[in-house]
Amino acid sequence: MSTLDHIDGHVPPVHRLNPLQRIKELNTLARALTHYGPADLWEMDTASLPAALGQLRRRARQFAQTHMAPHVRLLDEAEHAQPGTLHPVARQLLIKAGHEGLMSNVVPAPLGSASLWDMRFSPAYRMAIQVEELSAVCAGQMLLLSAHNLGLAPVLLSGDLKAMWRFIRPMHQDFMRGQPHLFAYAITEPTAGSDVEDGHGAQTNRPRVVARAVPGGYRISGQKCYISGGDVARKVAVFASLEGEGFESWTCFMLDASNPGMSARRTELKMGMRASSAAELTFEDAFVPDADVIGGLRKGWALNRATLNASRYPVAAMAVGIARRACELALSHAMDTRLGGRPLIAYQEVQLQLAQMVAETRTIRSLLWQQASASQQARQSGACISKFMATDLAQAICEMGMALMAEHGTRTATGLEKLLRDIRLTRIFEGTNQINRLGLIEDMQPQLLAHMAGQPIHISV
Repeated sequence: MSTLDHIDGHVPPVHRLNPLQRIKELNTLARALTHYGPADLWEMDTASLPAALGQLRRRARQFAQTHMAPHVRLLDEAEHAQPGTLHPVARQLLIKAGHEGLMSNVVPAPLGSASLWDMRFSPAYRMAIQVEELSAVCAGQMLLLSAHNLGLAPVLLSGDLKAMWRFIRPMHQDFMRGQPHLFAYAITEPTAGSDVEDGHGAQTNRPRVVARAVPGGYRISGQKCYISGGDVARKVAVFASLEGEGFESWTCFMLDASNPGMSARRTELKMGMRASSAAELTFEDAFVPDADVIGGLRKGWALNRATLNASRYPVAAMAVGIARRACELALSHAMDTRLGGRPLIAYQEVQLQLAQMVAETRTIRSLLWQQASASQQARQSGACISKFMATDLAQAICEMGMALMAEHGTRTATGLEKLLRDIRLTRIFEGTNQINRLGLIEDMQPQLLAHMAGQPIHISV
């Protein structure tokens, strides 16, 4: 047990030169106008949220600590599972999350577990708060739970109330009964990763998943890859072009896992987020009835782009959670490790590094919350900025933690090396960070073109 009354380079909290003591001497009005004192930064941020969102944050944190934390290494180091199988611990996690309402709280009752009062806040904002808490404990388990919302998004964004009732309400009911009912989102093709997320690339690429019209519906053929949870999902939102047409004809089809024409041939052995599978799906004349077309024919490109915009906020939140955990591990290491007979945190250069890590983590959280809370509608510019800034900086924060912890950080037991493996994926999915940077310019394009054409338009950022 430490008996230190101060950290080197700082006066003790009870010292006459510590502002914590001297501010108490100011009069009542002066004390009301200023503040100084120790603060739990997480509690401070939580208290700043509206009450409903603060409760969501606390509930998600408690769930993660109780149900995810005990199994972090178990699921990360588990033997690679066969397609379509769930580790028993992962299955129990899904059941518990379903009972808690965390698998269906993107929508209100009777479709889901959220209240109408919760819907005052955008789904992107609520999910960003929830995802950070899960990711701060285990990004792999977080993805197992959260990728499901990506598969729901096209149904919600289609605005089709009948489709919502048909597909989302049964999902919610099953989870409440303890029966996992996952959705997955299938856009990526072996020859089209970024090209299915950017119009310029799609314009010159040829779709490989094609829907052929037949009496009563469509038959889909082709392959999708890197589909999170695609092998264990009950429903898969599959984006396919219409026969003889390009990506502009993309249409969203909802396929059931029992469809004899759809199969998960394999899952990837991944570097990070290993508790969640990434499946390769094959379609061999998989029949989909007309009723299971989501949003209408040729509306898939719009639904895809809208879905990606909404889901980029939670991806940014994944990065915030991972960066936060890197800060926590680095702080603990600096307090518990001694160098030259002194705690590591006694060295001012270590304090500077820790302060930078904490500040950058809080900066990307502030950016994310500001952008995600700005509107019920997910805006591409804000979503893209949040995603590429948060994920790039989070990786840098993890690397700062690794530099501080040195060889200790490379040990599996510390948890930091897992964070570095997990964080890399956040810079790839929902569009690579290069694609997200181009998305910002794409949003600015009308103003830029108008200015270049000589119109008196001021470009302000």
